Amino acid sequence: MTELPPRKRIDDAELLRALAHPLRSALVHHLMAVGPSTASECADAVGSTASNCSWHLRKLAEHGLVERAEGGDGRERPWRACQVGLVLGGSGGDDPALAAAQLAVTGTELAEEQELTQRYLDTAEQLDADWREAGGFFSYGLKATPEEVTALTKAIDELVRPYVSAIRQDAPADARAVFLSMRAFRRIGHDGKPA
Repeated sequence: MTELPPRKRIDDAELLRALAHPLRSALVHHLMAVGPSTASECADAVGSTASNCSWHLRKLAEHGLVERAEGGDGRERPWRACQVGLVLGGSGGDDPALAAAQLAVTGTELAEEQELTQRYLDTAEQLDADWREAGGFFSYGLKATPEEVTALTKAIDELVRPYVSAIRQDAPADARAVFLSMRAFRRIGHDGKPA
């Protein structure tokens, strides 16, 4: 297998704060999932207006997350994501601004995942049976060491990455945009203590 392009590691508080904006996060994720899109196409996909999306796309471009793509007409050119995925920096370490910005982005991404999940649930009966059967919701209660969790998430990432929209060159004609999410973290009890 050829080397896959790296994801963009983000450990800059200002850039994280830019991504904590729900519309900007949705725009970046939309472009990474479906490829180049005009501001009007983005607006339809994320539930906003073309002018609002255009403004936020320009702000994302200032941070190097999106750029103008080739094509389109003279009036409206498409935008594309500049990366194939994002990796949020570590725990923020001793920098409270970085830690707060990472938490804000994580909250925004969790809300976006919930919205995508709810949209799927609300419209699943309209999908072809093969798409309904292909999806699924899985959860596991694991018992593992930090090293084992690191190895497991790395192995899953290596399995999934060749299918990432921005990377995949050999997708069949009937391939469509699919959302996949995975979370792995220490289980915390209702009392706020590690289980």
